[in-house]
Amino acid sequence: MRATTIHAAGDIRLSEVPDPTIQLPTDAVVKVVAGCICGSDLWPYRGENPIDAGATIGHECVGIVEEVGGDVTSFKAGDFVVVPFCHSDNTCPHCAVGMHSVCDNLAMTSSGQAEYARVTQAEGSLVKTDGTPDAAMIPSLLALTDVMATGWHAAVAARVREGGTAVIVGDGAVGLCGVLAASVMGAEKVVLMSRHEPRQVIGREFGATHVVAERGEEGTALVKEITGGVGADAVLECVGTDSSMGTAFAVARPGSTVGFVGVPHGVELPVRRMFQKNVGLAGGMAPVRAYLPELLDLVTSGRIDPGRVFDSVLPLDDVAEGYRAMDERRAIKVLLQP
Repeated sequence: MRATTIHAAGDIRLSEVPDPTIQLPTDAVVKVVAGCICGSDLWPYRGENPIDAGATIGHECVGIVEEVGGDVTSFKAGDFVVVPFCHSDNTCPHCAVGMHSVCDNLAMTSSGQAEYARVTQAEGSLVKTDGTPDAAMIPSLLALTDVMATGWHAAVAARVREGGTAVIVGDGAVGLCGVLAASVMGAEKVVLMSRHEPRQVIGREFGATHVVAERGEEGTALVKEITGGVGADAVLECVGTDSSMGTAFAVARPGSTVGFVGVPHGVELPVRRMFQKNVGLAGGMAPVRAYLPELLDLVTSGRIDPGRVFDSVLPLDDVAEGYRAMDERRAIKVLLQP
């Protein structure tokens, strides 16, 4: 099959690789209808993460079940499914408390930017739609495989509450989905920290009541002004850098929680500030499967449309250009069509 492979920093190719097959009775093979490039894929692309030269890359996809293993009873060939980026059995002690992203049998989608993907825990991971969805709904369903669920996880971890104030640090797809999550959860003030006008537009469409373009002390001061000098009741950290984490704690009010979902790179926590202000930290890799039923209902009912974060659609053949566009901030998130 054709699949996206990474060979070195900045070196993305479309290659011919072996088709995925059923290796375990818990497996399924899914024909990819739509995949996409994630902000976290840019870490290895920029040389910030180790690279296994020639490995496939891409962990977000939706598609049609092609084949299932013997232990998979709830799905059959022809079902349209949403594939969480992290696979879970949905039965282990961690899944039982909603922590599917630390499942005892955890695995990841490894060829979401390809023609086919193998799901290792299909029975516990996949969620099927009611029939084949309209093409217009595909982007929002694709967003549920990672970025919408991850933004939702940030809001849950930060304890966003109805009538409260929420600040979102980061204006990538996850941050924008965090805005949408905070808005749906009923936050009265939703502040997006963003310097990029196209992203600010989507942020406002998703429910941001305020946008702060400034950084550093000036940005922190503006958030304090917006919140009446108090600070945010909930902060969603959606980047993963030391600077973004510092900003998150700087705008958090005493007794609040920072929900972090940005993959940490070079982050040093301000433990003394956390101690003095009684500010907590929660979050991590999103347990997508835990949130999928509720999020799928929100999408199919038309209440949310997270697919608007895809501002570029490219054929799989042009995947290298998709990476360049996201790396250069010419695109927020690129949807790929095999």
